[in-house]
Amino acid sequence: MYNVGDHVVYPMHGAGVIVAIEEREVLGEKQKYYIMALPIGDMKVMIPMKSVDELGLRQVSNDEDVKRVYQILQGEQTTMSSNWNRRYRANMEKIKSGDIFEVAEVVRNLTIRENEKGLSTGERKMLDNARQILLSELVIAQDTTEEEIVEKIAGFFEQ
Repeated sequence: MYNVGDHVVYPMHGAGVIVAIEEREVLGEKQKYYIMALPIGDMKVMIPMKSVDELGLRQVSNDEDVKRVYQILQGEQTTMSSNWNRRYRANMEKIKSGDIFEVAEVVRNLTIRENEKGLSTGERKMLDNARQILLSELVIAQDTTEEEIVEKIAGFFEQ
């Protein structure tokens, strides 16, 4: 159970703050929802309280996790399928998992690939999405600005 003011991560959307808990009627059924504000993109999301576990809602990462994310971003590219479709599906599964370490791997691998060979439109969009999810969590976890995190991450990939 989360409370108003808690920082949480919603897989595929990123990190935010629970700003309210409201009961709403949707499709004729009354349910309680967490209302989550996402700081990046200025969006609000309604999350059914009864579906929190299956949706993968979780607490924002701690300092140790953030250090590990930065280590992953600075690491070597891991082997990816040369088949675009397989690579895309594998990366999408990592993003959907909601695991910050898996998302960091996707950002690292696609950024390295982009710098070396360029990316297709689909993979470019995937990289932007994964980067946004990662940024939102790091901004909240480190209580800093998006600009500072963007700059820090960009420094890992300068050639």
